[in-house]
Amino acid sequence: MKKILLIIVLVFSPSHFLTFSPLFAQFRINNSSDSPMRKLQYAEMAISNLYVDSVDEQKLVEDAIRGMLDKLDPHSTYSTPKEVKDLNEPLNGNFEGIGVQFNMLQDTLMVIQPVTNGPSEKVGIIAGDRIVSVNDTAIAGVNMSKEEIMKRLRGPKGTKVNLGIIRTGIKDKLFFTVVRDKIPMKSVDATYMIRPGIGYIRIGNFGAQTHEEFVESLEKLRNEGMKDLILDLQENGGGYLKAAVDIADEFLRQGDLIVYTEGRSTQRSEYHAHGNGRFTTGKVVVLVDGYTASASEIVTGAIQDQDRGLVVGRRTFGKGLVQRPIDLPDGSMIRLTVSHYYTPSGRCIQKPYTKGEGKDYAMDMVNRLKSGELTNVDSIHFADSLKFETLREHRTVYGGGGIMPDYYVPLDTTIYTRFHRELAAKSIVIQSNLRYVDKNRKNLKKRWESFADFKQNFEVPQSLVDEIIAEGKKQKIEPLDEAELEKTLPYLRLQLKALIARDLWDMSEYFSVFNESSEIVKKALEVISQ
Repeated sequence: MKKILLIIVLVFSPSHFLTFSPLFAQFRINNSSDSPMRKLQYAEMAISNLYVDSVDEQKLVEDAIRGMLDKLDPHSTYSTPKEVKDLNEPLNGNFEGIGVQFNMLQDTLMVIQPVTNGPSEKVGIIAGDRIVSVNDTAIAGVNMSKEEIMKRLRGPKGTKVNLGIIRTGIKDKLFFTVVRDKIPMKSVDATYMIRPGIGYIRIGNFGAQTHEEFVESLEKLRNEGMKDLILDLQENGGGYLKAAVDIADEFLRQGDLIVYTEGRSTQRSEYHAHGNGRFTTGKVVVLVDGYTASASEIVTGAIQDQDRGLVVGRRTFGKGLVQRPIDLPDGSMIRLTVSHYYTPSGRCIQKPYTKGEGKDYAMDMVNRLKSGELTNVDSIHFADSLKFETLREHRTVYGGGGIMPDYYVPLDTTIYTRFHRELAAKSIVIQSNLRYVDKNRKNLKKRWESFADFKQNFEVPQSLVDEIIAEGKKQKIEPLDEAELEKTLPYLRLQLKALIARDLWDMSEYFSVFNESSEIVKKALEVISQ
C-alpha cells in the first residue's frame, strides 16, 4: 500500500511537478473511504498480504498502471526504466560506443561501415572486418544474441574495449583497443541531388539533432545547385515536437501557424514560424505513406495548409495525440495523452479510435488495404463535414485523421511477391548480399570508384540471384510457378543493387538506387517539374 500511495503522491503532488506544469497544482488527493483512490489501495493491500501465493508487488503495481492506461487511448503508455532508456536513445541523437554500422553474417558480427571519424575508424577498423571477440570473450560462433553483443560493445565515453578481428586476406587475428566515444545517430537517412536543380532529403525520425542535420543537408544541396526540394517522410514514425516545428519553420513565412494543440485540461497552445527560414522559396513536395506519423504529420500538414508545397503519396497514419511524459521515482515513465494536434486549417490529425480497443486500432493498415484505400483512389470517400480549406489558395483538404495527399499514388501490391517476402523474412537476401560484398569488396571498390558509374552500369550478377534461389529451395521457399519467379526477379535485383550500393557507400546511395523505381518518387518528380 505504501508503494502505490508513494507513486500516486509523486504523480499528483504539486511540489514534485511545480517546474513541469502549473496544471498539477489543481489536483488534490481524495482519501475519503469511498474514493477510487482508497479502493485501489485496499485492493493492492489485500492482494499483497492475503493472496494464496507470493506476488511481485512491483509487477502488481506496473500491471495496475498498464491496466488503467489500456482503457484509454492507444498512445497512453507505461514504460519500465529500461524501456525508457531504449525509447529515448534513438531520439537523443547519440549513444556511447565504438562507432560501427554492422550486420550479423550467420553468427558473426561483420562491420558494414565504420562511422566517419568515429573511434573504430581512428584505430584502423575497416568495412568487412569481423569482430570475433570483445575483451577476451568470444562473440562469434557462440549463439550470442545481437542485444548481448551490443551491450558488450557499448559503454561510457572514455572507457576502453579490446576487440579481436578477423580480416579477409590477413592470416592472423588482429587486435584493436578502441576508446568508446559519443556516436551520433543520424535521423536524416539520405541527402542527394535526384535531378539537376532538384534535391532530395529523407528524414527517418524527428530527434534532438534532426533540425541541425536537416540544415546541413539543405546547405549541401544548395551548394550543388538545388532550387527545389523533395522531402521524403515515408515511414517516418515521428519523434520530438520541437524538431518538427523547427523543420517546418525553415519553409514558412513569419507568423505562419505551424500547429496547435488543445485538450480538455490544457489550453490551446500555438506554434508559429519565426520568419528566418532557410528554404522559403523554391518548390517543395512532401512524400508520405501510411506509416508517416505524428511529428512528420505536423510538418506535412503545415506545408500543405499554408500552401507552401504539395503532398504526394497515400494518407498518413493519423497519430495526433499529444503525450505528456510523467517520470516516476524508479526511472519508469507514464506517457499520458493530454491534448490533440491540429493543423493550421483546424484539422485534427488523430484518426478515430475506440477507447480500450487497441487491437482494432493496430489493424488499421490492414483494414485500409481490405477497403481498397491503398490501391484505388476511387475507394476513398470523404463526408462534406470533413472538408477544410488551405489558408492561402483555399484548396480543399480533408480531415478525419491523417493527412490526405494532394496527389494520390496507389500501392503496387504485385511488385513484392510472396516468394520475395519469404526469402526476405528468412534473411536469405541480406545474408547472400553480405557474403557477396564481403567476398568481392576489393574488386568492387576498384571497379566502381564512381557511384554515378555504378548506378548507371552495374548489373547484379546472375550467380548471386542463383545463390538466393538455391538457398531458398534448401529452406523450402520456392516460387509457386515460373510466373511468380519472373515477377520476383526485377525487384529482387533492384534490392540487391541498392544493398550493394549501401555497403560500398552509404544510405544516400541506397535510396538513390531504390528511388528510381518508386512510383511515389516518380510522381513527385513529375509534380515538381510542372
